[in-house]
Amino acid sequence: MTSKIKVDNINKVSDDSNIIKKCGTTTTIGSGASNPIVVDGSAITLGRCGGTVALASGATQTGFGRTGTVDWQTTSKTATFTAVSGEGYFANTSGSAFNMNLPAGSAGAIVSVADYAETFNSNNLTIVPNGTDKIGSQNENAVLNTKGQSVTLVYVDGTQGWINTMDSTSNVRGQTFVAATGGTIITTGNFKTHVFTGPGTFCVSSGGSLDYFVVAGGGGTNWDRDAGAGAGGFRLSNSVSCVPAPTMSPLSNPTGICATVQGYPITVGSGGAAIASGGTTNPGSNSIFSSITSAGGGGSKQTGGSGGGGRCGPNAGAAGNTPPVSPPQGNNGGLGLAYNLGTGGGGGAGAVGADGTPGAGGAGGTGSFLADTFIGPTAPSYGTPGPVGSTRYFAGGGGGAKYPSGTGGAGGTGGGGAAGVGQGVGTSGTVNTGGGAGGSGANGGTAPNGASGGSGIVIIRYKFQ
Repeated sequence: MTSKIKVDNINKVSDDSNIIKKCGTTTTIGSGASNPIVVDGSAITLGRCGGTVALASGATQTGFGRTGTVDWQTTSKTATFTAVSGEGYFANTSGSAFNMNLPAGSAGAIVSVADYAETFNSNNLTIVPNGTDKIGSQNENAVLNTKGQSVTLVYVDGTQGWINTMDSTSNVRGQTFVAATGGTIITTGNFKTHVFTGPGTFCVSSGGSLDYFVVAGGGGTNWDRDAGAGAGGFRLSNSVSCVPAPTMSPLSNPTGICATVQGYPITVGSGGAAIASGGTTNPGSNSIFSSITSAGGGGSKQTGGSGGGGRCGPNAGAAGNTPPVSPPQGNNGGLGLAYNLGTGGGGGAGAVGADGTPGAGGAGGTGSFLADTFIGPTAPSYGTPGPVGSTRYFAGGGGGAKYPSGTGGAGGTGGGGAAGVGQGVGTSGTVNTGGGAGGSGANGGTAPNGASGGSGIVIIRYKFQ
């Protein structure tokens, strides 16, 4: 028969305190926080099959080793620091780039780091090995320069040193969407486009990333053997679920705008007015959205978004992309020849204005284009057709005049006006394209009007769901 000892409590002889205490369904082993419990044996089993062994809240463990993970430190690092094995860090480089110094390598040491503010691409985090330790077999720094990147490094041995065992650029983040009103709103799939053909306000109620298309007014011309006027400045971004080439202009900026909750006044530049006298011309007016300003196109011999052509010279065409931005918002006008010879064409967003010749005025520079999908299904309502399919062209230069006979320069694709033939009046730039006006010839001393530039346009695109 097996012997049994039945007892509820076992107490110490010295002070009668409990060593083992049974209270209800709980059995407590030990006689206080300061008294360790030592269990001796070749194998110790805690718990039972299907049961749970829990570490009390606030308690720590030693001697069990790591499980290939780190303990993440939730206070982000904002300046150079030294990592500790077994810890993970959130590095916030939004203020500036800095370093993470690795601890001295020992087999099994592990360190992780993650991009806290999605800024590693603009402000890098540099990982610096300790002394002669290596990172992937090289005693060199490692630079993290990918937005949202996170890595885990494990020290293996003196040959390879720290080896990256996990590298994530999935950059999983909660997504917010833009909500706004203003202008003519076009919905296509998950995107909304707001088109402003005149002044207004873009009112943002939920902020986020968006793309812009801002074209200024084209320059105007006078009646006296005038050169072609320059197109309005052409500025475009393509950052929100990018529209692929070749249907998006090479002038597109890969960085858009991060809009905040507020109202953004929209300025749509008017075209330069036609002038009923010789010698002077009117530039177009600027178009403005947020931090983006596109400059009005120049009249003959005037600088601007695109420059006007030269006249009665020889005179070089005026400079475009004035003031300068990158990518450039326009091009120079063409060369104008001597009195009664061909004047220069106005510059366009996509090309310079052509030079005048003895028998003809220079053609206006070709504009640049915008993908139909950037605007939506009603894209044919805006801009003009061009040689690249599924696109609409804007900001073409005006053609230069040729007096008293000969050929007037053609207007540039994108709303540029054609020059008057012989003594005829030039064609105005197309409304809401930013096209430059065509030059006019003289008419036996009578002063007909010149031609006016086309007004500009502002288009804003974002993801709303």
